[in-house]
Amino acid sequence: MKWSENTWNQMIPTYEKITKHPFIEELSNGSLPQEKFEYYIQQDAYYLADFGKVLAGIGTKLEKPAHVEAFLSFATNTIQVEQILHSSYLQQFNFNKDVPISPSCLLYVGFLNKIFNLSTIEETLAAVLPCFWIYKKVGDYILKIQTTSENPYQNWIATYAGEEFGIAVKNAIEICDYYADKSTTETRKKMTDAFLMASKMEWLFWDSAYNLESWKI
Repeated sequence: MKWSENTWNQMIPTYEKITKHPFIEELSNGSLPQEKFEYYIQQDAYYLADFGKVLAGIGTKLEKPAHVEAFLSFATNTIQVEQILHSSYLQQFNFNKDVPISPSCLLYVGFLNKIFNLSTIEETLAAVLPCFWIYKKVGDYILKIQTTSENPYQNWIATYAGEEFGIAVKNAIEICDYYADKSTTETRKKMTDAFLMASKMEWLFWDSAYNLESWKI
């Protein structure tokens, strides 16, 4: 069994909690309160700014030219998605531009930056993979259970359930498996630990948006 398959199987309980989270359920049927989606989009902008930098940094550390090209492309596309998707909602909603980065978002980007700066490239690849893979799975899941296309969040759903994003996800998984295959048992375990931790933070990110998380002091 490939590293990715084995690790996903270990992560299934977290993924199931994500799909059952009220943020995802209400996003699916279009009943999610606008203020919660606005909060999510604003925090996602903070997250993607750091995520794109980490992806570009990964690209400078990879061996194969095709892998380097893939991650530099991921970084560029992340910025483009942020600009296109977020600008469409910025026009649709009246955003409060003074919303600070949330504790959960700061925790997530801090985790990714720590892994990138202090750990191996294998662990870093594993840490960024959930953002690709879980979003694709969630996008496909929502499309499967949707009962109407009259959803104010349809553009978001279509972006992550789309074929183009699916190709990128498949490529990211294959690159992780390539490095896992060359690694020691200990390194593969660290990769799995990084993947599982980042997956929990994906749940936390949506949970923080649903609860409009704020700093207590």
